[in-house]
This record gives sequence, C-alpha cells and structure tokens, in this order.
Amino acid sequence: MDLDPRRLLLLQAISQTDSLAQAARRLGHTPSAVSQQLAKLEREAGVALVDRGAGRLELTEAGRILARAGGRIGDSLADAERELTALTTTVTGPVTIAVPPGGTVLVAAGAVTLLAGRHPELAPTVVEVEQDEGLRMLRSGSLDLMLVSDDRDTAVPLPPGYVSRVLVEDDYRIAIPASWDVPATPADLSGKPWIGAPPTSARGRCFRRLAELHGIVPSREHLAFSPSTLETMAAAGLGAAIAPRFHADWLRNCTVLDLPVPGSFIARAIHRATPAAEAVGIAIAECALMRGEELVESGVHKRDIYIRRLQDPGMPQRRDR
Repeated sequence: MDLDPRRLLLLQAISQTDSLAQAARRLGHTPSAVSQQLAKLEREAGVALVDRGAGRLELTEAGRILARAGGRIGDSLADAERELTALTTTVTGPVTIAVPPGGTVLVAAGAVTLLAGRHPELAPTVVEVEQDEGLRMLRSGSLDLMLVSDDRDTAVPLPPGYVSRVLVEDDYRIAIPASWDVPATPADLSGKPWIGAPPTSARGRCFRRLAELHGIVPSREHLAFSPSTLETMAAAGLGAAIAPRFHADWLRNCTVLDLPVPGSFIARAIHRATPAAEAVGIAIAECALMRGEELVESGVHKRDIYIRRLQDPGMPQRRDR
C-alpha cells in the first residue's frame, strides 16, 4: 500500500466538515478535484473510505483511521512551519527562563548555549524558582518560559497568552526501601512511612490519587520538595515514595515495584506565544531530548528514549471522528 500523505490531509478535512464542497473550500480546491483525489486515495487504500449511500458524506471506519493519520500529518507540518519560522525569524531582546530546583537547569543551560549560536541577538536569563512561585510569576506575566513538572490528569491550566509543549511523559512507579518485603498491592503500604511531596506538586497530586484509590494512610509522611532531597531520603530508607519511572531508576537502596499507579508524569515548557519565546521553547525541547539520550547512554535511564508527538493537556483537543 503506497498512500500519498497529501490525500490524507484531504481526508482529514472531509472528516472535520462532513462535506466534500466545504473540504474543497478549506483546501482551496474545486469539489471535482477533491472528488478525483478521494477516488485515487480509495484505489491506493484498496477499501471504501466514504459511505456514499448516507444522507450526508460520512467516513467509513477505514476512512476515520486514515483521517486521524492525516490529522497527525497536518499537526506535524504545522509544528514544522512554526519551528522553521522561529529558526529563521530574527528574535531579539531579553527572555527569562525559570527552572525549578533539580536537573532541569542542565536543560536550560544547554538551551542558552544553542541560542547563542542560533539567535545571537536574544538575551536569555535563567532563574531558579520553586514551582509554585514560578507559576504565580507566569500568571502575572513576569516570565517568558518556565519548565514545569506536572501530572497529566490534573495538569496546570495555561495562563492567557501562553502556550505549552510536552517534553517528556512517563509512568509513575512506587519505590520502597530495599529492606522491605515486596507488597502484593499498593494497599499493603498503608500504615508504612512515606516520603511525600507538596500537595500541589505532580508527585503530591499523584499520591493523593493513589491513596484515595487504595485507602493508603501513611504512619509518618516525610516531605521532599526537590528531586535531590527525595533521592537522599529514599537512599536512607525513610519510606516509600512515588516518582516518575525514569526518576525511580535513579533511587539507591530501593526496590521499584511493578504495581500500577494511575496517571502519568509530564514535563512541560510553558512559554509566551511570541517568536522569541517559541525559539527558546524549541531549543529547550532539543536539549531535553539530548539530555535524555545522554542518560540512556550512561546507563542511568534503563529504557530507550521514545520520540513521539505529545498533545499538551492544556491545548485544545483535536476532533477525531
């Protein structure tokens, strides 16, 4: 099967309009040209893609599958166009990048180096702030970009005038001191000490969800704000903890449990919807990927890095029929 991706874009337009004529107008073609392209696509696919017997134009199941593929192609092209514009547009002036305490400063520092060669008239400044304070600064409009550790199910809403991209997504895992017996279920960890997190943090929100689901009540709850503090407390055996799987791999003297934890962790770059901030966001995304690859090569990450487009939970969802 040799499908022309341009025709998949046509099918996606049909799925959004339920009309051959409206799809043609959206794409700047005549209805007859669209009809001819649709017929060619059906020959390439070897199956019917539209139900011509219905009162209005409707896609078959095969048509909906290919329309979703067309939507992903359209999204990728839009991303490429936006990133190319950011790369080729002259951007100038100061840009403030906020990072929470932890390893994300390495990503931000790498981005500054990239930007020096790519956009020499841009003047990025990196500042370290606690995430809650940084989010307040975002809402007040005093930051251009912030790296945010977030929870997909309860993601922080975007302030007006800001956009976002997901840099990393990973499952959560429970890590327990290596001296503990392995529990059969998360409920078996009720009555044990835990290393908690601030309630508004991604780990804190995930733990609250897990505790409500399994009736977990810690006997004692230590509080770790930064990743390094969590690592130190976990290595000392102070209690069980929740962490993204890639971070759980780092924890010493711990057993990482293969028990389901609801939800997923995401790292996001939230930035102003301006060419300058978009250029910084692109550099941040590149450096996040390079940092992940370095950790895989050094053996810190136990799994390969998978590259895929991630829909940010704060952005409008694409309509899939």
